Amino acid sequence: MTADIALWLVQDGVTNGAIYALLALALLLVFAVTRVIFVPQGEFITYAALTLGLLQSGQVPGMVYVLVGGGLLAAAFDIAVAVRENAPGRLPRILLVYVAVPVAMAAIAWWAAPRGLDMWAQVLIVIGLVAPLGPILYRVAYQPLANASVLVLFVVSMAVHYALSGLGLVFFGSEGLRSAAFSDARVRLGVLDITAQSVLVVSASVAGMIALWLFFERTLYGKALRATAINRVGARLVGIPTRLSGSLSFLVAAFIGAVSGVLIAPITTIYYDTGLMIGLKGFVGAILGGMASYPLAAAGAVAVGLLESFSSFWASALKESIVFTLIIPVLLWRSLTSRHPVIEDEEE
Repeated sequence: MTADIALWLVQDGVTNGAIYALLALALLLVFAVTRVIFVPQGEFITYAALTLGLLQSGQVPGMVYVLVGGGLLAAAFDIAVAVRENAPGRLPRILLVYVAVPVAMAAIAWWAAPRGLDMWAQVLIVIGLVAPLGPILYRVAYQPLANASVLVLFVVSMAVHYALSGLGLVFFGSEGLRSAAFSDARVRLGVLDITAQSVLVVSASVAGMIALWLFFERTLYGKALRATAINRVGARLVGIPTRLSGSLSFLVAAFIGAVSGVLIAPITTIYYDTGLMIGLKGFVGAILGGMASYPLAAAGAVAVGLLESFSSFWASALKESIVFTLIIPVLLWRSLTSRHPVIEDEEE
């Protein structure tokens, strides 16, 4: 391997790692707040990328049906609870969040699809369609099991993943899509050919990380999420509603997934089932960070991107196996260095 090839591989690895870093932060946030290992995080990427591709081709994306259908289902759940608890005052908020917002976004998408709007306007529509799906999923699948064990929540996550993957096949089809690049500009820097798309991906990822830090440090809702992640019982005792924390964490995760999907759509062809593999690489990054530190999770995700890039050069057929094998020594090291409680047998 020459130095020139190594630089190209580093550039490619950093670009992919920047997206994996955003996913790692989203997965870590959801796990810290709700104890959910959110396997379907990759589906947000798939839905966003395919929705953008369909909007650019002038077609109404199937995301409108997924969003409206999910919103109606979540509304039915909350209305049933409100009726059972004799709380009619909740109905306006339920109808606004789960019916009015999805229907409004679906109407905007229907109107915009044949008009060939500017790409940035299409990106905003995509984010508006995908981001509300996060709280809807939390209400339908996870909120009823908020006190379940981590294993039960993981099984539910797998079920949600397969459900969303099936819906993706139904509403988006089996053919892959790739959207147009945000810019065709490129800069020659020595042996490197740096594209504007790569710069945009890295810049957006860094900006997203800074925005998340400001959200957690400077806003009331961000501090509430931090408090819930650190001590769920303590947060509940001081009046922070865990339902709000769960919905908000899923909203942030869906927003990050939508942004990641928009960023990756011009780089690679996305199919209805592509999201799982991308999301798992973000999960590997979160594991490398110990599922506890946001900076370490981001750094681990970048390391995953670099390892994937160099593995594709040395052994492209085994690059996925090499990336996921990276989890084994990390888990082994954490198992050997962490303290386990000793359970003594009771004498009868």
